[in-house]
Amino acid sequence: MAGAAAGLPAGYPEFLEDIKSRIRSAQVKASLSASRELILLYWDLGRSIVDRQQRDGWGKSVVDKLAADLQRSFPGMAGFSPRNVWRMRAFYLAWTEGVLAQVGREGGSSILPRAVAESDGRNLPRGVAEIPWGQNIALLEKLKDPAQRFWYAQMTIEHGWSLPVLVLQVESGLFERQGKAVTNFKRTLPPPQSDLAQQALKDPYTFDFLTLASDAHERELEQGLIDHIQRFLLELGVGFAFVGRQVHMDVGDQDFYIDLLFYHLRLRCYVVVELKNGPFKPEYAGKMNFYLSAVDDRLRHKDDQPSVGMILCKSKNRMIAEYALRDTHKPIGVSAYKLTKALPDKLKGTLPTIKELESELEGGK
Repeated sequence: MAGAAAGLPAGYPEFLEDIKSRIRSAQVKASLSASRELILLYWDLGRSIVDRQQRDGWGKSVVDKLAADLQRSFPGMAGFSPRNVWRMRAFYLAWTEGVLAQVGREGGSSILPRAVAESDGRNLPRGVAEIPWGQNIALLEKLKDPAQRFWYAQMTIEHGWSLPVLVLQVESGLFERQGKAVTNFKRTLPPPQSDLAQQALKDPYTFDFLTLASDAHERELEQGLIDHIQRFLLELGVGFAFVGRQVHMDVGDQDFYIDLLFYHLRLRCYVVVELKNGPFKPEYAGKMNFYLSAVDDRLRHKDDQPSVGMILCKSKNRMIAEYALRDTHKPIGVSAYKLTKALPDKLKGTLPTIKELESELEGGK
């Protein structure tokens, strides 16, 4: 047999023709730029490769040969480099062996059983085929834990994250930060509002798009966040709409100013944000309680849910925050934030250094 004479395993020519037939069929069904058909094709090719390796012992050289033959057979079609063909194999394994193995290990996981239950009959979790290949590669190469990979996949589907946004969320550790703020929401908000509000807050927040000195004043932090409002909203999360900064409230013939005011489109409520450039102090909860009462009385529409407060501090002691919120009657969350302390190498020379910023800030006092 010609294939055997060339050192290829028996059955390879037929396997190659079958793969080529599948590719032609997918080409007819849809453009393979970033479509569901492309992802399902890659999934099937990955599964076929794994099946042959497990059943017939095919090695690395056969997979590389397959990539070369596919590139020769479809010269105008990208995606069949050896690296990408190996990615197809890894893609299949990541959503089958990885998920099923962790389900067996953890049993009661709230995420992974749903991944299996919501498969489309191929063991590919439902919806994953809707994610473009670039995002799927990022999920594959940046996340080893199946539960985290599935969570980010669902967030990508739900919020339509582009590749840069997905990478940003993964690298910032969103999975570990989401819903981790100290709050009193379970006591002050009815379900499911309390659960939605809890998931809307993170801890810590990462403002790594700011190049402020580590001891920047609150107003400088506030101005920096407004200057980068698009990145700030992205870090806050889906649903936040900016209303204003230093929002004036006249109460008892005295002037008060809310640092930042947002409206959350999913929670259907105002979100009052207070920025503190030091550690959390118990008295901050009292002031936030006051602001929430004023906003509910002056701004809240009859159809709005109760306003929510978010105190962002440079640091917090969890026990102190929990005690401070224990007997408050308004929904308040406390989170820490991080500022960048060093510029990425690619930005050095194009932006001022921390020392230059400090000098500029001191000169403006």
